[in-house]
Amino acid sequence: MFPKLFGGGTAYLEMTGDDLLSTGVSIMARPPGKRISNIHLMSGGEKALTAVALVFAIFELNPAPFCMLDEVDAPLDEANVGRFCKLVKEMSSRVQFIFITHNKTTMEMSEHLCGVTMRESGVSRLVSVDVAEAATMAGVGA
Repeated sequence: MFPKLFGGGTAYLEMTGDDLLSTGVSIMARPPGKRISNIHLMSGGEKALTAVALVFAIFELNPAPFCMLDEVDAPLDEANVGRFCKLVKEMSSRVQFIFITHNKTTMEMSEHLCGVTMRESGVSRLVSVDVAEAATMAGVGA
């Protein structure tokens, strides 16, 4: 999953101890063009993509019926958002994704869109959009 999300690079998990019952796990990640180094030297987007790669790899190994993602695309640039969306689309045949986002690119690839607005202070209102129906009404076709 890591090379798919990063457009290259490598990542692997490494146990931090010998006792299988109490050991921890380190995520070793090398984005394309970088050396493996301390996680603190990675950008916010690189950290987010590394975490998403781990979650998606777990879902590939042991899929659940749905996956909820809360603004994981917020720290990503457009190229990384594109790769993220492509992978979500690929996996959506096996897993139903529910995601919270402010990113227009991510919203565009969704099949159903719900928005929350606040016209008056403290009063939220739900706005629902069927993307396929909206595209048909706009004459675009889904």
